[in-house]
Parts: sequence; C-alpha cells; structure tokens
Amino acid sequence: QVQLVEAGGGLVQAGDSLRISCAVSGRTSSNNIMAWFRQAPGKERAFVAGINGSGASTVYADSVKGRFTISRDNAKNTVYLQMNSLKPEDTAVYYCAARIGATVEYEGSLYPYWGQGTQVTVSS
Repeated sequence: QVQLVEAGGGLVQAGDSLRISCAVSGRTSSNNIMAWFRQAPGKERAFVAGINGSGASTVYADSVKGRFTISRDNAKNTVYLQMNSLKPEDTAVYYCAARIGATVEYEGSLYPYWGQGTQVTVSS
C-alpha cells in the first residue's frame, strides 16, 4: 500500500505562484510513477503533470505547460508541483496519485493510489 498526503494549497491571486507537495509513505519506491490531477467544480478530473521514478522524465497537460513544474525528492519521499503565473481557471482540488510502473499515464483509473486532495483557489 502507498499513502499520499497533499499539502500547500490555498487562496492566491492571478499571476501568483504556489507550490504544493505530496508526502509518500508505505510502499515507497523510486519506481513509483507520480502524477498530479485536478478537479474543478462541475468538471471531470484532469491530468496535470506526471514524473517517472528517477525524475528524469516529466509530462504536462497543454494547459499548464511552461507554467507548472513537477519534481520529486526520493530521499524525502515527496513530490512537488510548482505552479507559476496562476490563472483563475487553475482553481481546483489538486490530487496526488501514484502507480507502479515505468511510464506516466494520463488516465486516472490507472493510478491505484490517491491522496485526499488540496484546494487551490486563484482569484482574479
């Protein structure tokens, strides 16, 4: 089993930056694929970013490419999402997810482990 706990969400203004984190415990492994998803009110959950076990490979949704950066510190068992130039449309609950494998997947159903989510609200 893998347990995930997100932290760092909050209320910010458009154009601000925010970093959220995901602490990983349990069956931790550098082989875990980690990803961030988000769900806005009335919308389906959507892939935001993913990172492979070593951190050498990252994938981003087009809507956040160039503004968000995913990273991981395997020594601390923590994954981060640095969000810059935030927009009101980035407002959502952000979820950390994990799967055992070699590749980042865009489909949330392929991730068996999820955190409880952290709210990010961007005001205009």
